[in-house]
Amino acid sequence: MKYMLMVYSDEAGMKSASKAQVDQTLAAYGAFMEALNKAGAAAGSNRLQGSQTATTVRVANGQTKVLDGPYAETKEQLGGYFIVDVPDLDAALSWAARCPGASHGIVEVRPIWTM
Repeated sequence: MKYMLMVYSDEAGMKSASKAQVDQTLAAYGAFMEALNKAGAAAGSNRLQGSQTATTVRVANGQTKVLDGPYAETKEQLGGYFIVDVPDLDAALSWAARCPGASHGIVEVRPIWTM
């Protein structure tokens, strides 16, 4: 079954991090992706551009509204995702706990609804 691991973190924290901290974080994500690949659990991933590049679309009463930026103001922003193909939720949760994002933000796990 496929699950999406959505990584939320504080963008401002990463922007203010030292080069050494950024390098360490990128190395941790590289190691995580390598582990997913070796286990045959990787089914896709990408890092997202900053939330300031987001555009939000909403249709209400037949009117389309386009807003610059993310809809909700939150402390943590969606920064990227991993799609894992694993036997069950417990396995997905195990991978989420190993994701570097879980140590400096949160990782939301959701099953993918195949249409």
